[in-house]
Amino acid sequence: MRVARFTIFGEPSSKANSRRLVTFGGKPRFIKSQDALDYVKILQIQAPKLSNPMTGILSFTARIFYKTNRKDLDPSLILDGLQGLIYENDRQIREIHLFHGIDKENPRSEIEVKELS
Repeated sequence: MRVARFTIFGEPSSKANSRRLVTFGGKPRFIKSQDALDYVKILQIQAPKLSNPMTGILSFTARIFYKTNRKDLDPSLILDGLQGLIYENDRQIREIHLFHGIDKENPRSEIEVKELS
């Protein structure tokens, strides 16, 4: 059973609360905010890149430490950002364990992705 454990430093944005309205070809569209895009870049620099990403059914555990209590507990940007690095697609995740913490000095996400039998 393969397991990946790592820490991403920085405070993730909530995907649901970090959308902006733009117009493409005269049609309105919602896209990720600049904060969300910046976080995904940071995540992809810090996360390990498995030479052979996991392909089976997965369990995802995240301990997300925010600077304050104001943020929603939302791993969506993390799940999206790890595609192609740790696993092929976040649809593989069938079990999620989330924990919300506060660390004003060191916001971070402690991640574990584990293959299930």
